This record gives sequence, C-alpha cells and structure tokens, in this order.
Amino acid sequence: MATVELKRVSKTFGQVDVIKGIDLEIREGEFLVLVGPSGCGKSTLLRMISGLETISGGDLLIGGQRVNDVPARDRGIAMVFQSYALYPHMTVAQNMSFSLKLSGKSAAEQRQLIGPAAEILGLEPFLDRFPRELSGGQRQRVAMGRAIVREPEVFLFDEPLSNLDAKLRVRMRAELKELHQKLRTTTVYVTHDQIEAMTLADRIVVLRDGQIEQVGTPLELYDKPANRFVGSFLGSPAMNFFDVPLSGDQHDQARFADGDVVRLPHGMAGHDRVTLGVRPEAMELVSEKGEGTISAEVVVVEPTGSETELFLRKGQSQFTACFRDRINIQPGERVHLKIDPVKYHIFDSQTEVAI
Repeated sequence: MATVELKRVSKTFGQVDVIKGIDLEIREGEFLVLVGPSGCGKSTLLRMISGLETISGGDLLIGGQRVNDVPARDRGIAMVFQSYALYPHMTVAQNMSFSLKLSGKSAAEQRQLIGPAAEILGLEPFLDRFPRELSGGQRQRVAMGRAIVREPEVFLFDEPLSNLDAKLRVRMRAELKELHQKLRTTTVYVTHDQIEAMTLADRIVVLRDGQIEQVGTPLELYDKPANRFVGSFLGSPAMNFFDVPLSGDQHDQARFADGDVVRLPHGMAGHDRVTLGVRPEAMELVSEKGEGTISAEVVVVEPTGSETELFLRKGQSQFTACFRDRINIQPGERVHLKIDPVKYHIFDSQTEVAI
C-alpha cells in the first residue's frame, strides 16, 4: 500500500488546459473515486498517475517518491481498463501470469501468485478456459486478477464496469468492494456513474473542467454539496432546483411564481434571490394546501415497485418527487407537497455556491 499525492498537477494539450493545478492526497489503503461528466479530465488524471500520460506541471508522489519521470512499469501500480484487453489465444491462467512471465518469475512463482488471486476472484474453475468461453463478468475478473498478481502498491480502475449489463454491474460493484476489503490496497477508481461512486468510495472527488469541485465521503457530498453542480451530480433521481425571490423582514420566505410561499430555515440577509435545491425523496404528499406546501400538476407517474416517482410541473419548472408508498395518482391531477425546511439546500443564484 502507498499514498498518492498530487501537488499542483496540471496537463496541457497544445493551448488547452485539461487538468488545472490539482492538489489531492490519496490515503494509504483508501478507495478513492474520481467522478464527473464526460470531458472533465478524470481519465486523463488517472493516466497521469499510471505514467501513461506525461505531466505538464506540478509533482506526483507515490509512497512519498516523486515519480513524474518514472516509467509506468516502475511505479508499483496496476491498471484495469474499460476494455478487458485479454489475449484471446491464452487461457485465464496464462493471461493472469503474462506480466509475471515478462518480469522473469519462474513457473512455480507464477503458480504461487495466481492461486490466491484466482481463489479471491472465484476463477479457480476457469483457469484452463479461453476468454471466448467466459461471460463478461468473468472476463472482468480475469483483468482484475492480472492486476492483483503483480502485488501493486496502487490499483487504478478506468470505468471497468461500463461494458457490463445493469444486473451484472450491481453484482460486480459488490465484488469490487469485497475485494478491496480483503486486500486494502490503495485504489483510484474512475467512473461517470454516480451510483458506482456512492456505493464504492471511501471518498469521492467530483471533477468539472479539470478542477476539483469537492472532496469528501459519499454522504458528506450528498448531504452537504459545496455548490449546485455537486448537488445535481450526486443523487438519483437528481436534485430539483427552484430559482426564487425572497421576501419577509428577514428574507426568510421564498416566493414561487404561482404565489406559493415557503419559509426557509434561516434568514438570507444580503440576498434578494436564491436557488432552492430539494431532493426528490425530501417531499411529502399532503391532502390539502397549507403553510409551507407547494402545489404542482402531475405529468408522469412511474411506479418501480419499491417506490413511485412523480414527474411534476410547477409553472414553467419541471421537477421530480419520489415516494416509498404505492400511491394512486393519475397524470393531470394537482397535488400538494410539503418539504421540511431543514432539508432545503440553498445556493447563491449567481455563484451557485452553497449558502
């Protein structure tokens, strides 16, 4: 295991700044997830850590050693790619041992390293099979096994589950989490899927346009997003946003365009307008309109079995509400929703920073 430190790390392609002076410390044994929309720089950052991409500026340290100019093979890392990248003419055992063979290890040493990795990953019955004889999940395990046998100080994963179907992704997420709990190897994992990030990470790094927006545990980022972007990116269904003017002596009342008024948990002195963020699950259906409620028209009802999602329209805004109950509501009906004031997320309408 090793720490990974990035000190003002940057990457430039021609005149384009892709990574813009990132400072980040990845702790020993930590499972850290880099998440963000396409083009935010997360895969580029991972490739810089691996040595597959040069660093334009700043310092990268692995285990306290500066490795900017150290070749990838000498950094003590192992990488699992989005594609399995298995040799089709080799068996599972041969694929897993290929890097060991290149490093000069004997056949006995190779077997000694492959055995425990195959056991951890449940690959023992498949060691003599070829990749074409395996399922997608089994091939991904082989790719992970090939990384494990190298006994690296740092694991790097670049969207390893994106080629799997939805059901298999859920199972592989659990297997990845269990694998990390057994090995406790420092792990950096890249994904654009916020569900993967929430379920796998010890800490999440949210990236946008080559910069870090926020770093924290999954629930820290979910409960206390630093800005509107983080609030919108984490959570499924996504957070709802309402841009509303304020009224009242303490600027503690938010007034919607249709006349609905809700009270904020505290005054917003110095702000005439704010953006309210409301998680879909923070809304409660009530039978009649009262203080602190808002009204909306039901557009679409989506029952999923375990919960019911409502797509609603309020004036020119559309938003989502999510309920655990099975409710008998039809499109076109008007409903009343109550929101606990302490569950509001309040953002500055101009800077989008949390207030």
